[in-house]
Amino acid sequence: MLDGFPVVLQQSVLWGEMDAFQHVNNVVYFRYFENVRIEYFQRIGWTDLQLATGQGPILASIEGRFKRPLRFPDSITIGARILPPLGADRLTMEYAIASAQQNAIVAEGKSLIVSYDYRQLQKVPLPGAVRQRIVELEAWR
Repeated sequence: MLDGFPVVLQQSVLWGEMDAFQHVNNVVYFRYFENVRIEYFQRIGWTDLQLATGQGPILASIEGRFKRPLRFPDSITIGARILPPLGADRLTMEYAIASAQQNAIVAEGKSLIVSYDYRQLQKVPLPGAVRQRIVELEAWR
């Protein structure tokens, strides 16, 4: 179900993620998106670059679309990919969450990520090495 997503994570739905309506609380989906987003950044070396230079990603905006309720017990697969084109200082990441129990996509999302200098407290151009690793991971031509 997540063909085309170069970074995927698998994890269990936890009992404590459910709310009074007996499904996973909407806030938890954004945590799932965060988990795969950080994995993506680690794979392209952006987290290491941030430690060395102070320049890394910052979340500018995020949205989610809930397609089906998710419940405990279940196992999910979370995918992330970056949508072309890359901006001078930003990128758009797309997410999907698939439920093993339902054999369906249960949520989708998008976020805007800006390249940010945490020392200077301002946006900066997307580093060339990060840009190149995204192109390679996404297999863009």
